[in-house]
Amino acid sequence: MAEEIRDMIFYVAKLMTISAITAPKARGIGNIVVKILSEKKDLEALASKMKELSKIYGDYFVRDANNVMESDVVVLIGCKIAKTGLVKPEKWSLDVDIVMSLINLGIALGSAVKIASMLNVDNRIMFSVGVAAQELGLIDADYVFGVPLSAKPKNIYFDRM
Repeated sequence: MAEEIRDMIFYVAKLMTISAITAPKARGIGNIVVKILSEKKDLEALASKMKELSKIYGDYFVRDANNVMESDVVVLIGCKIAKTGLVKPEKWSLDVDIVMSLINLGIALGSAVKIASMLNVDNRIMFSVGVAAQELGLIDADYVFGVPLSAKPKNIYFDRM
């Protein structure tokens, strides 16, 4: 039964990637990058890197790494900065291309986790997973978040310490 559940979670991960890729985009620019990690060795490497990075970024990287190890699948969702050559308004302190790219990433993440939620697969958007994935070169993107997935009797991403 455990293997069947894992297969179903992998299928949900595929649906999440479709949702992320087809989510509405600022200026209609498709700059979203996705990848699914489902092999135990990949999840172990990711969790190990997260624990290593906890020395730099803080203890929550260890907490999140433990969640990754308990998860069946991790969906990586990132964005590449879409350089459009737009000139930023004089009063703006932020780069328009970065802002629009990050808005696209936020919309893509929301669309993806909506799918998981609708299908009752527990999930959590994690910055820590994205940092480790980038450090390991698992995805070619400028900014990345990870979404671990699980379907257990109790949500493993709730009541975390």
